[in-house]
Amino acid sequence: MAKHILITGVAGFIGSTLAMKLLQRGDTVYGIDNMNDYYDVTLKQARLDRFVDHKKFTFQKLDIVDREAMTQLFKKNRFDATMHLAAQAGVRYSIENPSAYIDANLVGFGNILEGCRHSGVGHLVFASSSSVYGANTKLPFSEHDNVDHPVSLYAASKKANELMAHSYAHLYGLPCTGLRFFTVYGPWGRPDMALFKFTKGILEGASIPVFNRGQMVRDFTYIDDIVEGVVRTIDQPAAPDPEWSGDAPDSATSYAPYRIYNIGNNQPVELMKYIQVLEDCLGAKAKMDLLPMQDGDVPATYANTDDLEQAVGFKPATQVETGIARFVEWYKTFYQGE
Repeated sequence: MAKHILITGVAGFIGSTLAMKLLQRGDTVYGIDNMNDYYDVTLKQARLDRFVDHKKFTFQKLDIVDREAMTQLFKKNRFDATMHLAAQAGVRYSIENPSAYIDANLVGFGNILEGCRHSGVGHLVFASSSSVYGANTKLPFSEHDNVDHPVSLYAASKKANELMAHSYAHLYGLPCTGLRFFTVYGPWGRPDMALFKFTKGILEGASIPVFNRGQMVRDFTYIDDIVEGVVRTIDQPAAPDPEWSGDAPDSATSYAPYRIYNIGNNQPVELMKYIQVLEDCLGAKAKMDLLPMQDGDVPATYANTDDLEQAVGFKPATQVETGIARFVEWYKTFYQGE
């Protein structure tokens, strides 16, 4: 049955790709975005321009931090589900501009929770992040592990979202599912992400910044895999876990309608291998500026995705060779008209 779904951050990388997928299957999508200039606004607009002919798509320029505007949005509309993706993203930027994260990721998320609560939204799915694992070193990262040691304000804000959502699931019975995304990449991606920066730098013959001197491992996850997992999660509202116990509390489930899932490729790739695949796709060698680890970053991410697979029957599987080739093809078409 077709749904009426709110997507926050709809002009973003994941949000716009998700909107396309939902529209293709017949859902009605109401998208909001504040169109801020954290990165190139023309790219955000180009993503939105793909929906001009879709009669079931509505866009409103709206900032989730604006409490009154958000209240009116939920008063005037009834959504079967909300996919909350709007946030101030980026680990490194959180060190430069912490207030942006307090506003968007805490105040803004509070407005989302209130809107969903008062308007009877059937399921709130929200973006968390692999960054919440912080100082954890046991790999692969499991949703059932303690994540109380974030190493950036961005990570702390995402952990806070998980806790805030649980309180609303407990108090108001609002089904909430948090998805911890692991390094998403692919066509229409974000310019502040490594693949975008590397591609631009290599094509321009400029040096690319390689942190921790390349000794990094990431669970790079292709955008189509992410979106497939998100859609399946939206369709399955969180439910109470009858086996949850306060004597041995599990942070991934609850007596309330609340779940947390990793959504990653479950196939970590060394950063230098990632760069090598990109070089092969571009037919050019990278000039690398080998730099120390940046504050707030972690050397490795690796997702245990067993819970997601068991819950929704899906496991990401796109290899980086395939995903990077598709990104390069998009990049050359979009920026070079090839």
